[in-house]
Amino acid sequence: MATITARKRIWGWYFFDWASQPYNTLMLTFIFGPYFAQTATAALVEGGMDISAAKAQAQAYWGYGLAVAGITIAILAPILGAVADSSGKRLPWIWLFSLLYVIGSGALWWTAPQDFSVLWALFFFGIGLIGMEFATIFTNAYLPELHPDPNERGRISGDGWAFGYAGGVLALIIIIALFQSGSSGKTMAGLSPLFGLDPATKADTRAVGPLTAIWYALFMIPFFLYIRDTPKPAAARYRLGKGLSDLGRTLRNLPRHPSLMAYLGSSMFYRDALNGMYTFGGLYASGVLEWSIQEIGLFGILAAISGAIFCVIGGRVDRRIGPMPVIVFCCIILIFTACLIISLTPTSVLGMTVAGGSALPDIMFYVAGALIGAAGGALQASSRNMMTRQGNPDRMTESFGLYALSGKATSFLAPALIAVASDITGSQRLGITPVVGLFIIGLVLLVWVKPNGDFSK
Repeated sequence: MATITARKRIWGWYFFDWASQPYNTLMLTFIFGPYFAQTATAALVEGGMDISAAKAQAQAYWGYGLAVAGITIAILAPILGAVADSSGKRLPWIWLFSLLYVIGSGALWWTAPQDFSVLWALFFFGIGLIGMEFATIFTNAYLPELHPDPNERGRISGDGWAFGYAGGVLALIIIIALFQSGSSGKTMAGLSPLFGLDPATKADTRAVGPLTAIWYALFMIPFFLYIRDTPKPAAARYRLGKGLSDLGRTLRNLPRHPSLMAYLGSSMFYRDALNGMYTFGGLYASGVLEWSIQEIGLFGILAAISGAIFCVIGGRVDRRIGPMPVIVFCCIILIFTACLIISLTPTSVLGMTVAGGSALPDIMFYVAGALIGAAGGALQASSRNMMTRQGNPDRMTESFGLYALSGKATSFLAPALIAVASDITGSQRLGITPVVGLFIIGLVLLVWVKPNGDFSK
């Protein structure tokens, strides 16, 4: 067997980000999420509900569905991470969760408006989301093995995230240029949707599910070709008891590692807030600004391009001064961006009324999208690298399982708070306000985080 060089191994690892990003870009944020909201809203209005209440209720459904998936991930992530570390094998788990990714996304083809089921749509979307999130846990755990220098790992993490954003941009361009029709019945490229997909049944939009599944299956090939598990002496063979015992010991010892505990707490809140902005951005544009799917797609392209650019820049800054300053700066930018979004209505910006028909609210939302992409991408890349500094080097999959737990232990919180705020206020716009508080809590907890963690020698 030919030797797998370090360069091939790094590029194989990059391809997971490229393969998996469309679930975030196409499914969660810019195409399927708004489609779900629009379709659920139409069904509620047909049932006699007022339009504004229906929009808020559809957003609430989406929030509760994501909350359930988040709780599932939070409970299982550290357990599976501990089992994987005890066995020394991660690849079989990645195969398993890749299968869930493909099944969950592919099944969303069967969500046509004429027989739309909220439960069916949320169930299979959740299956795909769980597959994507768990696969990410195990692939992230390979990062410390890609380079011995922590500073270089910051660059690698940033480049990987940028590569993923580039994949998301390309996938999004393909969708809106070749498949997604506008009001004219033509795609952004002026074509009829490929394969005769009928806009009347929303086949041009529903196709995003199977296309995301195919994209992932195709581009995971380099990952599986070039990534190998490192043999672990005296490894157990998928013993749940051993994994749980090791996890229990790690959790009991957390108070002895205050920097790790503070970082897990901090990232728990600020990543949850960021995911809330990603998840509900498209729904917000659709419901508050009344954008079409095509307009939301363009918004997504802008956000992803800015994300790719600033992931590379953030990775270089990370390599030079470490991940902590990058994380703090990005959180501050995202707080101001969230406040900007909350202030936007079709007739006002930052509380100031604009002339009827003014394009300024739309322009400012595009600006907000670029800021979310830039700061969010750099934040996630540096957060991933920060975890390699905070976690136990001998238990890195478990550490990333705890990292996923910290990201998902409250992952139900942002969607649930947004859902509850949307229900109480009856307003999509005001429903977004909880993310500001979550970012602030995350920033405060960073005060107790050591830049190089508790395990540094």
